[in-house]
Amino acid sequence: MSELFDSEFLKKVKQLALSTKIITASGSVGNRKSRSKGSSVEFSDFREYTPGDDFRRIDWNAYGRFEKLFIKLFLEEREAAVHIYLDTSKSMDWGEPNKSIMSRRLAAVLSYISLSSYDCVSISSISDTCEKSILSLRGKNSFGNVLNFLQDLIYKSKTDLYKAIEASQWKQSKGISVIISDLQPQDGLLETIRLLQFRKQEVHICHILSPQEISPSVNSSLRLIDSEIGNAKDVTIYQQLLKEYRKVYLSYVREVEETCLKLGANYVHMDSGMAIEKMVRLVVEG
Repeated sequence: MSELFDSEFLKKVKQLALSTKIITASGSVGNRKSRSKGSSVEFSDFREYTPGDDFRRIDWNAYGRFEKLFIKLFLEEREAAVHIYLDTSKSMDWGEPNKSIMSRRLAAVLSYISLSSYDCVSISSISDTCEKSILSLRGKNSFGNVLNFLQDLIYKSKTDLYKAIEASQWKQSKGISVIISDLQPQDGLLETIRLLQFRKQEVHICHILSPQEISPSVNSSLRLIDSEIGNAKDVTIYQQLLKEYRKVYLSYVREVEETCLKLGANYVHMDSGMAIEKMVRLVVEG
């Protein structure tokens, strides 16, 4: 078993199912409800019989009551296309616990949940381009491929969400897109959400930061280095500076949250020190 998580943890999460408001219009049989009328066991509605309908679907009890022929309609069950975009820019490889470890664990668990729900799963690692992808995985037997993919990721370069996701391989279908990123201010989040919604996606934004980014330590001197562009600055952290930092930090988080709310994307803020079970529940139940 890889370092992402062990078999004991899998037992805790295997019953969770990735929630969605999307009702898929086409695709293979799975656990999502479709607007297409088909022959699954879940009843949907009646309509009057018309010549050419399958007579085996006539409701004879309704005929006895109304003296008219009615056809039973059922909801087909469809798979959802779940695409996880994992930020692998250099800034994600930082913090304690490391954002790269926790974000990969989150991606792995969401993949496992989706595969267990008979959904079609794709994962892309993104920075300022789409670095690599693993596409159209189905069934829990594919989970080993997910772990191998996540284990081998390299963190480099800077982030450009829009450019990277626009360049990613794409199959035209409704579905769910999950972005896991530390969301640097220049990442183009608004344009990215609009792009995914144009592609008929329900969008989930997982904003992950380290505890040190959320609440830096006081009374320490350090050199801050931008891991993506290499700029450095020497600072001494004192109480007033922390207050100003906190104000700017909260303002930015509110801005991101309001952008998501305005566009109808689901936003979850988390830190890399959270228990992975809590991270997963924030996404699944959000």
